[in-house]
Amino acid sequence: MSFVTGLTCHLCGATFPAAALWVCDQCLGPLEVHYDYPSIKARLTRALVESRPKNLWRYRELLPIEGEPRTGFHSGFTPLVRADRLAERLGLRELYLKDDSVNHPTLSYKDRVVSIAMTRAVELGFSVVGCASTGNLANSVASHAARLGLPCYVFIPAGLETGKVIASAIYRPQVVAIDGNYDDVNRLCAQVADAYGWGLVNVNLRAYYAEGAKTQGFEIVEQLGWRFPQHVVSPVAGGTLLPRLARAFREFAELGLAEGPLPRIHAAQAAGCAPVVRALEQGLDYPEPVKPKTIAKSIAIGNPADGFQVIRSVRASGGRGVAVTDEEIVAGIALLAETEGIFTEPAGGTTVAALRQLVEQETIPRGESVVACITGNGLKTIEAVSDRVGQPERVGRSLEAFQAYLGTQAAQENLLIG
Repeated sequence: MSFVTGLTCHLCGATFPAAALWVCDQCLGPLEVHYDYPSIKARLTRALVESRPKNLWRYRELLPIEGEPRTGFHSGFTPLVRADRLAERLGLRELYLKDDSVNHPTLSYKDRVVSIAMTRAVELGFSVVGCASTGNLANSVASHAARLGLPCYVFIPAGLETGKVIASAIYRPQVVAIDGNYDDVNRLCAQVADAYGWGLVNVNLRAYYAEGAKTQGFEIVEQLGWRFPQHVVSPVAGGTLLPRLARAFREFAELGLAEGPLPRIHAAQAAGCAPVVRALEQGLDYPEPVKPKTIAKSIAIGNPADGFQVIRSVRASGGRGVAVTDEEIVAGIALLAETEGIFTEPAGGTTVAALRQLVEQETIPRGESVVACITGNGLKTIEAVSDRVGQPERVGRSLEAFQAYLGTQAAQENLLIG
């Protein structure tokens, strides 16, 4: 059963059928899915959600498909980790990490949005699928296309991290590296979708794709015992995730599935690509495009498609935007690994570094509850921290050799070895 009533323009409110449309033909605004909320409220209960398999489809009534799911049966419902050691280092009382670095099957939050978009692509009759990507989305689209047996083209900027290229190519799509940045890739993909009639998940399927990001917000509330946190910190790239977290919280509140004040949502970007944060600081309604220059390639999108929605969502929630340097991002990756045993890519390091700033600046009071969104796995981007960790110590195979090594370490670090 589908509860989708159509698409609505986010700017002018014009309505459209639930087809493969991505911009309003009256004002060129982005389209978003609209639902029959009264019917959903009459059906969807906490008990019904809790009775279902632990994947993103447990919130099916609030997702934009018509028939049965086609993929993503093991995606979503990632851990919400109580991060006490990191909280102590930051001076917080209650901190959780929404850890999509272990999302199935490609270790990023993109498996949420792709599960929805690919199911909808099949429903709409697309025979070829693809995407424009800075890496994680390409991994996910290639993987889910392989599962569905669909021909796939993934378009990436040339010079992407080796791990992310390989993690797409292994599924045997056509990997197309474009001489330019992500914004150049995205412009080309809009032309390709129009010229060939392919289903590009973040172009002509974007309205459906974006809805998958809501599932992270739904899970946060459910995993907290059907309550809202007081703060959420999210990285921002093209702007898909943060506004849909806000929408997920609103939908749960409107449906009576959670009660209390909605969270303040804070946007985290790299200083080398921070159009949304700059717009927030300057009081602008729309971000001004920038040329990315940052180690955080997965969020290096200089002209975010949903940037204005991020700005509206942050302001409406009472949140803030924070930009952090590449050095702070690497330090954030290391801090998360050292305290909680989670290895994240630079997007997650950006979240941790921004959280640290927000606490130090007292934007987030130390006694309030916080969820930080970790969106991707560090194994994809080992180049970011390879200089920081050093090389392993080489020691002979005997016990005496190891004891000599320990003695050297003790002398160097002034340690007592018992």
